[in-house]
This record gives sequence, structure tokens and C-alpha cells, in this order.
Amino acid sequence: MSNLVKEEVRNNVLWLTLARPEKKNALTSDMYAALSAALQAADRDGKIAAVVLTGEGDSFTAGNDLHDFLAIEDLDDSAPPFEFLYTLSRLSVPLVAGVNGLAIGIGTTILLHCDLVYASTDAVFALPFINLGLVPEAASSLLLPQQCGHLRASELLLLGENFDASAALAYGLVNKVVAPNELNNTLEQVAQALASKPHGGLRAAKKLIKQPAEPVADRIEREAKIFARALSSDAARKAIAERLNRKK
Repeated sequence: MSNLVKEEVRNNVLWLTLARPEKKNALTSDMYAALSAALQAADRDGKIAAVVLTGEGDSFTAGNDLHDFLAIEDLDDSAPPFEFLYTLSRLSVPLVAGVNGLAIGIGTTILLHCDLVYASTDAVFALPFINLGLVPEAASSLLLPQQCGHLRASELLLLGENFDASAALAYGLVNKVVAPNELNNTLEQVAQALASKPHGGLRAAKKLIKQPAEPVADRIEREAKIFARALSSDAARKAIAERLNRKK
């Protein structure tokens, strides 16, 4: 694990903190590699209920460290930034983001792969790829129109202007906006709530939510098969028994 990415497990939740505050947590290849390794390990560990991603200091992340990014000799699918993106796309464990300050470039597109996102009122978002002569990444050209609609996605990707937390909330990019001093408490509450759920159920539900569009009947069939397996699990039987006992 890079010393620029802090890792801590609390109550079956993995907390990952980008720890390069003097550079606004701009991401390097080593940081991408560390994030990929941590997320892959969490996915393999059935005891992990969720992952929470935050940034140290006054920013979530200012995006890629451009000097480091330009120094990558072979920018192909195996390069650390792209390995990280593939890891994100395949992640089965729920991913929660806490956004404070700057969330630029990958700092915003990463949120499209998160399952729950909470931002402080001082958060600033931007997708400035067009201003650098670049194109959208992290599947944002697909996911952003799905999440915000074609017109809003075009505005964000073709103009590349900054937008604030209230706009991100209106666009459906975050679940809730809180005061800066409330962000950590909000994340703790969400982490505890997720940790209290059956972990297998969380992952199965996430997989269903992330499935591509399909006919309604096909989705009912898919859900029915997974539901039947879940119903026979020890976790479900225990939870149902506890609920019935409470009713008595």
C-alpha cells in the first residue's frame, strides 16, 4: 500500500483515504496501484461490508497528477490508472465516497462508480477534459448521460465548467450535501448502517442495481433466482427470525 493511500478497517468497513494533501490529493500511478490492490482485496474478503473513500485535508482529489501521468511510458489497459478503472467497474462490495473541496476530473468521474456519495457544502466538481484537449474517461461518456440525461451530460463534458455541491445534488451525482464539519459523522453513520446488513445481500443487491437495462420480465426472472438463493442463506434466515421475534 502506498503511503499516500491510508487503509483502515473499522467494524467490517474498509476506509481508504487519499493522503497527499499538499498536492490536493492529485493521483499518481503508485496511488492508483495502491487503490486497485486495496479494492481487490476488499472484494475477496467476504467480511468487508463496504468501502469508504475520502480525501485528507481540504480536497477529495484534484484529479491526475499531470506530470506523473505524462511520464507513463505505456498508457494501455495495464497502466495503473486504467487498472484502477477496471477494478472500479467490477467491484462487488458497495463503495461510498465522501467529497470535500476539490473533486476534479477523476475526482468526479469516480463518483459515477460509487453506490452512495456524500458531499460537503465546500465541494467543487469539474470535468475539464475538453479544456485539456482530452476526451471523457472512466466510462463517463456512458454513465453521465444515464445518470444526468443527455443535455446535462453534454453541458458538463463539452463546456468543462466547475459546479458546486448544490448543483451536484440537483444533477443526481450525490445523495446528500452536509456542512464540512458534518461530513465525517455522516460517513460514519452510513458505514455503520451498511455494516449492520447481511454482507452477501449487499453485494447481490449492488450487482442487480448495476446490471445493464433489460426487459422487465427478464429482470424479474434474474431477481427471482437470486432471491431464492438468498432466502436459503443463514444470514437471511437469521434476519427473518429476528424480525418475527420482534413482532411477537
